[in-house]
Amino acid sequence: MAYSMPTSLSVRIGSGRDGVGKLRGKMETWFIFIFTLCLAFILKSFFSCFINSNKKLPPGPVAVPIIGSFLWLRKSLFDLDEVLHGLRLKYGPIITLRLGPQRVIFICSRSLAHRALVQNGAVFSDRPKALGTSEIIDSNQHNVSSAAYGPTWRLLRRNLASEILHPSRSGSFSHARLSVLNTLLSRLSLNKSEPVTVVDHFHYAMFALLVVMCFGDKLDDEQIKQIETVLRTLLLSQPRFDVLNFWPRLGKIVFRNRLKELVKLRKDAEDVLIPLIRARIEARKRQDSTVAYVDTLTGLQLPDEGNRSLTEGEMVSLCEEFVNAGTDTTSNALQWIMANLVKYPKIQAKLYKEISSILGPPPPPPVTSDLATAAAKEEDVEKMPYLKAVVLEGLRRHPPGHYVLPHMVTEEVELGGYVLPKGAQVNFTVAEMGWDPEVWEDPMSFRPERFLSGGQEGFDVTGSKEIKMMPFGAGRRICPAWNLALLHLGYYVANLVWYFEWTAVDGDDVDLSEKLEFTVVMKHPLQAHATPRCQG
Repeated sequence: MAYSMPTSLSVRIGSGRDGVGKLRGKMETWFIFIFTLCLAFILKSFFSCFINSNKKLPPGPVAVPIIGSFLWLRKSLFDLDEVLHGLRLKYGPIITLRLGPQRVIFICSRSLAHRALVQNGAVFSDRPKALGTSEIIDSNQHNVSSAAYGPTWRLLRRNLASEILHPSRSGSFSHARLSVLNTLLSRLSLNKSEPVTVVDHFHYAMFALLVVMCFGDKLDDEQIKQIETVLRTLLLSQPRFDVLNFWPRLGKIVFRNRLKELVKLRKDAEDVLIPLIRARIEARKRQDSTVAYVDTLTGLQLPDEGNRSLTEGEMVSLCEEFVNAGTDTTSNALQWIMANLVKYPKIQAKLYKEISSILGPPPPPPVTSDLATAAAKEEDVEKMPYLKAVVLEGLRRHPPGHYVLPHMVTEEVELGGYVLPKGAQVNFTVAEMGWDPEVWEDPMSFRPERFLSGGQEGFDVTGSKEIKMMPFGAGRRICPAWNLALLHLGYYVANLVWYFEWTAVDGDDVDLSEKLEFTVVMKHPLQAHATPRCQG
């Protein structure tokens, strides 16, 4: 009875002791858990070294598995640029580095990249298995960029490349390109004497164009903004969820609230896109003449999964990939090119001279919803060699990504005198290859003329014969939209320079510093005056 009705003081003391005991128990449990993980990693590393002791593996700095992983949680890919540059001087063109829980082999040589991606493409074309976030975002690797090398990937890529992105299909979207151009020119002309932050307009224009290509041309501005909101939110939130990929099984438990947040963002995207997919399927039943990306997905059957059709969730992942991948890469590449044309007025003047020699004097920009009265067409762009050189120089000097998406080797392979084990993750230093002084004189300067001399006139951006730069990757996993990207960049640069003279804000120099978002972007977005060349 004495303990059945304790005093309030004894309750507090007892509760405190119980709390301390529980806390101590939890700490002991976590200590045992972490100690076990550390021991497992150390033993795994030891046995791996023992098993591979007779093999010459790519060199790199020693990294304690747990500590090395934690350190990289606080670093970005720009830290990686600096780290790899120093390591290459010490270890050579093939380096092993621990990033998070994985060891990644970096290839920093153009010739070795060509051997791997082009000459030995089948071995280097796989992707690592899906991590925690990719299982949700890309429907467990059911999209073109992350699918494992095999029948599903071939089907999805062939469908995208032949049905939507093939050059013979480009004319199908000419009206959409012109409509988006009109919107872009109208928005720029409204600023008059005020400087304009160009990337906002470029991003909206490219997003609107790719939405039309994906879902058809029946969408209004409100629908486009709704799609942009959910997809942009999901895309820009992804770094917040990277912690879920750090020991995925553990991450899902420890960061379960963050996992719920990711699932909610994905559901928000599905709630917007699935009704559009269903509406598009119904429209096609009524003999709608326009062919959109969604139309090509409905008849696909996955050969290695019992020839089943795609689920609506997998269609959402493919549509999300189509719109997001093309929007940021192209709009930011467009900003980088325009930034250099503002920074170097003589290059802009030379480009304008070429454009006007083919198109004549420019008309005033449109200020209403009517389509532009004149515009450089796709076939006009093909007649402009200096324009092509400007675009290529922009991609060389400012590639959309400093690295490609990670590759995985399907079997043990020798490269550059080292053995790459089966299942090894491999990446390539894209930016450094495009800045190689052995190929490019004064590589950090912006000089389009370099593509008009020295045998560069017919430059092969795919790197099929030799890799000199690889802004779209190379080999079997090269970006399937590289041809369309070049078309869009040439088309919009030509029209922007034909309609407007672009000048820097008074007293301001164009800052070409970089930062990393989804792609490599300008640290300080370009602001410039866009003055109509014809005042009408």
